[in-house]
Amino acid sequence: MSRQDFPRRLRLLTAGDYRRVFDTAAYKVHGKGLLALATPNDLGHPRLGLVFSKKNVRRAVDRNRLKRLARESIRLQQQRLPSVDIVILARRGVHELDNDSLHRQLHGMWKRLARDVQKSKTDD
Repeated sequence: MSRQDFPRRLRLLTAGDYRRVFDTAAYKVHGKGLLALATPNDLGHPRLGLVFSKKNVRRAVDRNRLKRLARESIRLQQQRLPSVDIVILARRGVHELDNDSLHRQLHGMWKRLARDVQKSKTDD
């Protein structure tokens, strides 16, 4: 069985990493209250960055819950995801989703992202 932790190598750490995703986003996956932007990387594994602003998610407890659930979701799906850098952005109202709904939402987004990446590779 493989390790299922969330080490530093699975995170976008610098402002340059985030900027590269925002500037060169090849894939966009929409969900209810969430948007995932992704761009291919050469690392052999996915990396995740989170942007949950106070403007869209007022309370810190809600922002922390959303971030925790997003990290948990990517941790569990890391073996199935392609080599991409992903930034998840929160939209207004996402904090109203319960944990199960949010987990299903993220799982569906990862499946669509993997399908989109696979489709673009076969088109090349």
